[in-house]
Amino acid sequence: MTVDQNEYVAALPMILSEVEVLRAERVSASFVRIEIGGSALAEFGVDGPLLDQRMKIVFPNPAGNLPSFARMDDSWWATWLEIPEDERGSMRTYTIRDVVGAGDNTRLVVDIVVHEDDHVGGDPLDGAGNRWALQATAGDRLIVLAPRRGHEFGGIEWSPGPATRLLLVGDETAVPAIRGILRDLPADAIGAAFLEVPLDADVQDDVVSPAGVQITWLPRNGGTRGVDLHAAVLAHLTGAAPAADALPSVEDAEVDPSLWETPVYSSAGEDVLASTSVPTAGSPYAGLYAWIAGESKVVTGLRRKLVNDLGLDRGQVAFMGYWREGVAMRS
Repeated sequence: MTVDQNEYVAALPMILSEVEVLRAERVSASFVRIEIGGSALAEFGVDGPLLDQRMKIVFPNPAGNLPSFARMDDSWWATWLEIPEDERGSMRTYTIRDVVGAGDNTRLVVDIVVHEDDHVGGDPLDGAGNRWALQATAGDRLIVLAPRRGHEFGGIEWSPGPATRLLLVGDETAVPAIRGILRDLPADAIGAAFLEVPLDADVQDDVVSPAGVQITWLPRNGGTRGVDLHAAVLAHLTGAAPAADALPSVEDAEVDPSLWETPVYSSAGEDVLASTSVPTAGSPYAGLYAWIAGESKVVTGLRRKLVNDLGLDRGQVAFMGYWREGVAMRS
């Protein structure tokens, strides 16, 4: 990095720095774990637990080069977009799985979903992150955009408020976020987590969570994405296995791949706060907070089932379309 760029990134309210891959490991058929380090990460920090904290990674362009963000203001995004597309590399968003070390030895750990077949459409399963991770080795260089201690960064969506019961639902792309949330929950938390992964071998046995939160892994093993996940969640909430025609559609819905809604934010620009209310004490779902993330159609179909059919208030549900099958995500 040039001196000008070092001065530039030091003035930003977030870490924007070139880093080095210290370790890259294929931990299962569908996950590559990378550990990245660099002196700029000494300033990494968040105000509170890590939870589902997101960060951005810029991968090298096809020639193996990383772009420069050397501009002395906070317009890093515009700077990146001004670089010709074939030169600027690819930017993707990931959950920080873990932070290890301290000071100049601070390292960020990220799990990247990978897929070696070519029949699965859409990022991240056959996109820039997948291609890079399949060949990642120690010594590779990346650019990260991550929280800087003492500054507002965003990227944490977990916000259960006064909820007394918790529901976490996600596919393989949400596994790191759900792991982080479970790790940072209070010891007396009560609820359930449902995690869909491609294969039996992708089930992770080392998840740390409160004793009162039941964890269910749902390997697809070639099955249709989201079907078993929807059925398991609805059976958990209603106490009975749903009929096949009662399951949300995971195939036909036309969904904005950037669709994102929490109790305080809507990517559609709606005033979510004005449309939410406190569930009545008589509701079987009073006190429930649901956090749902993964492929957009799967996430949206389940959210509609919870809100429209089961009667959960919008303020009880956070749903995040991390990716959309068949659509290349931009960042």
